[in-house]
Amino acid sequence: MPDLKFNGTVLVAGATGRTGLWVVRRLLHYGIKTKTFSRSAAKLSEFKNLEVWLGKIQNSSAVTAAVQGCDAVISALGATELIGDASPAQVDGDGVIRLVDAAADAGVKKFILISSIAVTKPFHPLNLFGGVLSQKLRAENHIRKIFSENGRTYTIIRPGGLKDGDPFKFKLQFDKGDKITGLIDRSDVGEIAALSLWIPKATNQTFEVIRTVAEDQKTLEPYFNSL
Repeated sequence: MPDLKFNGTVLVAGATGRTGLWVVRRLLHYGIKTKTFSRSAAKLSEFKNLEVWLGKIQNSSAVTAAVQGCDAVISALGATELIGDASPAQVDGDGVIRLVDAAADAGVKKFILISSIAVTKPFHPLNLFGGVLSQKLRAENHIRKIFSENGRTYTIIRPGGLKDGDPFKFKLQFDKGDKITGLIDRSDVGEIAALSLWIPKATNQTFEVIRTVAEDQKTLEPYFNSL
C-alpha cells in the first residue's frame, strides 16, 4: 500500500457510473477512507471497507446526510436520460449545485468535479443531449464561486470523450481554455481525480485532459506540472 497522501474522508457522488467506479477504485488503492453516494449499491459489491449512502441527487435530505463528516467530495455525476430524474438539468446542473451547497454547508474543504471538454461551446453536438454541456458549465461556475472562498478549494477536470480501459496505458495532455479535443480512458480520469486531492498544482484549477499516444505510464503526477 502506498503512503497515505490524503488524510481524510472522501465522498464520491455518482459512484456507480463507469467513471465513478474508477474514482472509487483509485481512492481505495491509495488507502483513502471513501464514502459513496448513489441511487443503488448493486455495482459496489467489488469493494470492501466502503461506506455506502443511498439516495437521489434530487433529495436534499439524502445529499445533506451523505456529505456529513467528509473532508472532500468528488462528483462523477452524469445524466443518463434526456428527460426526468436522470436528465442533464436534474443531474449535471441542479444536482451538482445541490451537492456543492450541501458540501459547503457541512464544512467540506475540497470539491473535485469531473465535468467535460467543450462545456464552453454551446453549439457543440454533445449539447443536443438536453443541453448537457451548458448544465455542466452552470455547475462549474457555481463551484468556482462557492469553493474559492472561506478556505475552500476546488478542482474541475474536463475529460475528453470517455473510453473504457486500464489506467496508465497512454500519455496524457493537460490544457486550459477549452481548446483541445480527444479521448481519454475513464480509469485515468479516476486517477486524476484522486491525485487532485493532494497535488498542490490542482488547487483551484479548471483544465482539460485527453490521451495522446499509447505508452505505459508509472504515474500521472508529472502531468500536473503543465498547469
